[in-house]
Amino acid sequence: MALFRSMAYSRVTLLAARRPVHAAFAWMHNNPQTLMKWQAEMVGIPAPPFGEQVRAAWMAERFAEAGLVDVYTDAIGNVVGWLRAEGLPPESSGPVVVLSAHIDTVFPVETPLQPALSQVDGGLRLDAPGACDNGAGMAGMLAIAYALVHAKVRPAVPVVVLANVGEEGEGDLRGVRFFYQQSGLASRIAAHIILDGAGSDTAVAQALGSRRYKVTINGPGGHSFTDAGVPNPIAAMATALSDLAQTPLPEDPRTTLNLGTIHGGTSVNSIPESATASIDFRSTGTDELVRLEVALHRAVEDAVERWNAVARALPGANRGALTFTVEKIGDRPPGLLPADSPLLETLRAVDRHLGLRTDLRLGSTDANIPIAMGVPAISMGAGGEGGGAHTQAEWFCDKDRELGLKRVLLLTLAIAEWAAEQ
Repeated sequence: MALFRSMAYSRVTLLAARRPVHAAFAWMHNNPQTLMKWQAEMVGIPAPPFGEQVRAAWMAERFAEAGLVDVYTDAIGNVVGWLRAEGLPPESSGPVVVLSAHIDTVFPVETPLQPALSQVDGGLRLDAPGACDNGAGMAGMLAIAYALVHAKVRPAVPVVVLANVGEEGEGDLRGVRFFYQQSGLASRIAAHIILDGAGSDTAVAQALGSRRYKVTINGPGGHSFTDAGVPNPIAAMATALSDLAQTPLPEDPRTTLNLGTIHGGTSVNSIPESATASIDFRSTGTDELVRLEVALHRAVEDAVERWNAVARALPGANRGALTFTVEKIGDRPPGLLPADSPLLETLRAVDRHLGLRTDLRLGSTDANIPIAMGVPAISMGAGGEGGGAHTQAEWFCDKDRELGLKRVLLLTLAIAEWAAEQ
């Protein structure tokens, strides 16, 4: 470990001293307004999950302008471009490093998007929904691509630059999931660096697992008085959720259960024909997610049977019965990047060179997919400052963005050199 740490620091120091790398740093230093212009332009394009096509087309144009090669949009909507490696032919089948940022935002397509730039103490500020998450990550990824191509820096192995769809909410990591399942590159990926939001002092190295479900209970419905006794989907749903909420949760691995939404019915004097609810489970352990899934199915099945039994026991004609479905609408696998991972050791070496200190965190990001597959991956900010994430008051300031971008650039080049030696 100590030997690798020393080697990693030496690698970073030598990289940072190269003239082309200095030229890449200079490009980033000289173009802060260009980066903010890109960022404002892109966040002005709506990109809800499953509606990222226009922003993806914008990204594909920037990739081509930057000088990335073999730019294409895949079947699910991800935009892919390549930085060719030093001394390797384009058809090389060796290891690659992936640098990615997600295109989508949490905001519905009808959300007003009016990006506003202003000068503040220390830099330029952008106010707009999605300005930071993930306008900062996308702008940072473009900055790295432009700077490396402009300075004629060739990494030791090819770098795949990926603008992926479907990270937020019901997108359920579909862009990165598709990339690993369908691109044919999964077996070649030596490391994956994800840019998500702002900052230069944190990184997500532990993937928080989550599973999300939509429960629907259907019934015959009817008039509240004349059809009294018909089994009520809302009553059954309330019973199921009340029982589920009492499920014991361990502190280790940390596990949470959230009853997110419940809908149903048409009026106060109607027995509803249906009720739906959404439930979110999160844990750092796969076994706990499985246990909660079983508890959910049991709670719903027991509640439906209980209310059906009540209806059957009442006098009168057949009153119909409740039915139910439990649909999984999200599945993010948990995982942990080992403390002795070459990617983490390289990040520590970069921090040491730049005078930074990274706080490692737990999170649910695009990194969940590669980490769960055993691919070294980390999700980190692309510099600058931000706040109000996932609200219409979201903002980003480019103060100290340059330092964060140097961190990403050095990490990308250094881990590419490590990959070339494997």
